[in-house]
Amino acid sequence: MIRNYFIVSIRNLLKKKTYSIINIIGLSIGIICSILISLWIFDELSFDKFHPKSNRLYQVMVQSEFDNTINTWRSVPLPTYEAIKDAHSNIANSAVASWYGDHLLVVGEKRLFLQGYYVSEEFLTMFEFPLKYGNPTDVLDDASSIVITEETARKFFEDEDPINQVIRIDDLGDCKVTGILEDIPKNSSFEFDYLISWKHRRSVNPWVVDNEDNWGNYSFQVFVELTDPMQLDAVNEAIRPMLIEHGEEGDLESELFLYPLLRWWLYFSFENGQEKGGMIDFVKMFSLIAIFILIIACINFMNLATARSESRAREVGIRKSIGSKRKDLVFQFLSESILISFLAYIIAILITLLILPFYNNLVEKSLFINFTSLEFWGFSILMILITGLLAGSYPAFYLSSFKPVRVLKGKLQEGKQASLPRKILVILQFGFSILLIMGTIVIYNQIQLVKNRELGYNQNNLIAVERNEELEKNYQVLKNELLQSGVVEGVTVSNSPITQINSNNFLGWPGKPEELRVLFTTITTEYDYAHTMGIKILHGRDFSPDFPSDSSAILINKAALDLMNLEDPIGTELDLWGEKRTLIGVLDNVLMGSPYMEVKPLFAIIDDWDGYITIRLKETKDISTSLNLVKGLFEKYNSAYPFEYSFADIEFDKKFKSINMTSNLSNIFATLAIVITGLGIFGLAAYTAEQRTKEIGIRKVMGASVFNIVRLMTSDFSRLVIISYIISAPISWWLLNLYLERYPIHTKISFWIFLGTGVFALTFAILIVTSQTLKAAHANPVNSLRSE
Repeated sequence: MIRNYFIVSIRNLLKKKTYSIINIIGLSIGIICSILISLWIFDELSFDKFHPKSNRLYQVMVQSEFDNTINTWRSVPLPTYEAIKDAHSNIANSAVASWYGDHLLVVGEKRLFLQGYYVSEEFLTMFEFPLKYGNPTDVLDDASSIVITEETARKFFEDEDPINQVIRIDDLGDCKVTGILEDIPKNSSFEFDYLISWKHRRSVNPWVVDNEDNWGNYSFQVFVELTDPMQLDAVNEAIRPMLIEHGEEGDLESELFLYPLLRWWLYFSFENGQEKGGMIDFVKMFSLIAIFILIIACINFMNLATARSESRAREVGIRKSIGSKRKDLVFQFLSESILISFLAYIIAILITLLILPFYNNLVEKSLFINFTSLEFWGFSILMILITGLLAGSYPAFYLSSFKPVRVLKGKLQEGKQASLPRKILVILQFGFSILLIMGTIVIYNQIQLVKNRELGYNQNNLIAVERNEELEKNYQVLKNELLQSGVVEGVTVSNSPITQINSNNFLGWPGKPEELRVLFTTITTEYDYAHTMGIKILHGRDFSPDFPSDSSAILINKAALDLMNLEDPIGTELDLWGEKRTLIGVLDNVLMGSPYMEVKPLFAIIDDWDGYITIRLKETKDISTSLNLVKGLFEKYNSAYPFEYSFADIEFDKKFKSINMTSNLSNIFATLAIVITGLGIFGLAAYTAEQRTKEIGIRKVMGASVFNIVRLMTSDFSRLVIISYIISAPISWWLLNLYLERYPIHTKISFWIFLGTGVFALTFAILIVTSQTLKAAHANPVNSLRSE
């Protein structure tokens, strides 16, 4: 019986090649989209799950109420590391870590800037990154220990044994390789090339030792391992008041809580003390897109199968008259749809393998299909069955419902009822397509809005170089020579580059309500900050060496001035860290943080913190010559380090990584959804024109023009598109507004988007239907009416 079903299915596929090709192509495109999106989704959902203790690991985080909201951040005071171990019996261990960033590692003549962390000895026993050489319990015990990844070992030592080899760090001290980590998985929230013992940081940086009893400096990351994750609430209750109990600075009522490792990647955003979302928003969005596209492809199959019901009706009648039961016919038709789904899936897999490198480049991942995985084969079987059953269920039950007496007499179901389900499916299909088109336009507009925001500074020819001890020591002479070089317009230092916020602090001003607490973006700098950055001074002046008193002066931005509501700001004394600072200038608002957020209040003071040297190059057509001259001066005064720099405009563009990916993928999948929809309309239009050939012939004999026939044929489809638009437009508006609400700075959904999308969908459908109708309209009516 199954063999018979298979043979009949193959015959039907070969008999109607055009419709079979349309069905297979449509389903293949839908499955390709689903596979590509599923690969990305599975990768996102797999983050950090490779840790054996992943469900028992947490980060200690802080919540504090100020700025009229509950703020959440990930850095805590250093004493938390030891104090939390005794806070509750369910806390098995704790570790402290500090991001070390890009630093110079030297072995012989090889000098590389690599990223790493300072971590305490408990770190590797908790997170259990696989060690190829070394014991996690003692590999970081020694103050000179460094653990490197296999890739780092290959870069420095090639085929040599790296264990006990010496690596010089920042030309300041040596560390001995005590362990080799397997390369860090791509789906890890931690990304690093090496780990250095926390004891080493204590030995080379007195600031760390000074902060071991300081509960007011939130600069460290602390992680906790629980014995039983079910007791999380009890542990949170125990650690919540720890900051207040240990005399946290000021009168802030800050609280500690533990945040699970398995939520770090997907739910990294907080708003008013609650999870706001993160990558999970994109996971949900693309899951819906995959479902929409697969449904659109399945609708094509349903519509074409039911539209061609007349050609299968006699077969159904004969089968029923010789004893076939309805369930046998249902099984027959479902077998055909599953066969088509299987063929489409095979084609989809082959095409996916071809385009996967380009897709990986687009999403910046290393996705692959693991053919040896049971999950893959389970997913494949499930995808084939779901697609086959979804696409074939309605046609199977519809075709098997025919009465043998009626169909053998040549009478099928009459009236509008027979075509109503097809019309509903077409409306649904176009509805999904309209939603995807509108979503693509709105995301594009959102990107353009934030990219074209007023920056408040001049990005052109602005480069930043991270400062080290040599550059700190030689800064003034280096600055003078840069300014005298003829290619540099301005030079300054600051604790953060212009595209980043590295510090926040509280500030007091005359008339500030006692209960109001506002964090200010904090810039520590020297002279010429506003001049070098290209920031407009709205009131007063910039820091200047002509005013020795500027060491106790302060600048604020327009957002801070608006908050303080000072009528005559210049000369006002502000309170910072228990000292008075004289306000000498008001800067224009500068977009340093997220481009989707309002600019925060800011102040700048003269102080010498670790940070960056920012250089503004003069306008030139030969930027490489200018950079080479600057490079030569840096190598003169910082010979131990290679010259590494970043352009402000390139760093700013990196802020759009996620939304750019969303836009690119939305464009691709929306286009493919339109192609699938177009294939379905093409097939339906072709079949409709074929079925109405005699009607068209009679109309032509009676004097109808080609235009009249085209208008007649397109009117049915046009009505369906218009109905689909009327239903989907408000739903699209609601869903897209929900998406935009995650951005404080967001675009508005303009009327022209609705109008343009509707016109495009209608025009698209009319053009496809017209292309098929014209063939029938231009045909000689004699040929179609010869048998009458």
